[in-house]
Amino acid sequence: MISTSLKLTISSLAICLTLSVSHLRSAAQNIVEPKDTPSDWSKPYAPFCIVGNVYYVGTYDLACYLIVTEKGNILINTGLANSEQIIGDNIKKLGFKLSDTKILLTTQAHYDHMGAMANIKKATGAKVLVNVNDAQVMKDGGSSDYALGNGVKTYAPLNPDGLLRDKALISLGSTRLVMLDHPGHTKGSCSYMLAVKDKAKTYKVLIANMPTIVTDKKFNEVDAYPNIEKDYARTLKAMKALSFDIWLASHANQFNLHQKHKPSAGYNPTAFVDKKGYEKALADLQRAFDKKVLGKPSN
Repeated sequence: MISTSLKLTISSLAICLTLSVSHLRSAAQNIVEPKDTPSDWSKPYAPFCIVGNVYYVGTYDLACYLIVTEKGNILINTGLANSEQIIGDNIKKLGFKLSDTKILLTTQAHYDHMGAMANIKKATGAKVLVNVNDAQVMKDGGSSDYALGNGVKTYAPLNPDGLLRDKALISLGSTRLVMLDHPGHTKGSCSYMLAVKDKAKTYKVLIANMPTIVTDKKFNEVDAYPNIEKDYARTLKAMKALSFDIWLASHANQFNLHQKHKPSAGYNPTAFVDKKGYEKALADLQRAFDKKVLGKPSN
């Protein structure tokens, strides 16, 4: 026969478990990743070596980069929430381990680049480093983003382990990355520059966050980001002045990945030596910026 006190204890535990499960479900339900995302964002893509110790491990369009060092690896961007399995599988196909990830970075704190980061951090124990100006958005799961937030979490909130400022140096093993502050797309969107050696030569590699405009409002209507116009102008000017050999970007379509590389192709870093393509992309973005500044009506 079960005593009254034991019954009460069991009952209390059951209530606690029910509340805990309800809390977890509620927390999960509070994250609303947009459903109308392009199919290419979730489509698997064969991983490959871009140059030296830099590998593409993302989806067909959401670019994620693995930088392999003798002291562990760096992962830049994590795609959507459902990209976690794709990224893990891609890293394994290349002969590496997701568990060897030591540093997690992002080019922007939007859900299509942050979706799987919290889970990957939990799985690996990697340190998350972020541009200080995107830290708050990362902490609140994108809900305070000036364009895409609207008070709704679009990915799992994450407390960064370190804050980066313009020209910050990120080191792991013999690899050194420089973070370049390129705000506008988000308040803390950024690019990374690093020197990469292979057997033939050393390449200066730019992993760029292209300053696409995400708001339909006029710049002077974006109350949550009063410096948006100045930041876009500064970023466009700074990016035009960069010197590099190879450039990559946050989305595969932004640097014409699928025209430069086919899954059956071998190692060919020179395919990504494309300064003209970079200049054209920036010229297109400059025109979009100028059109916005001239006062295109908001929707």
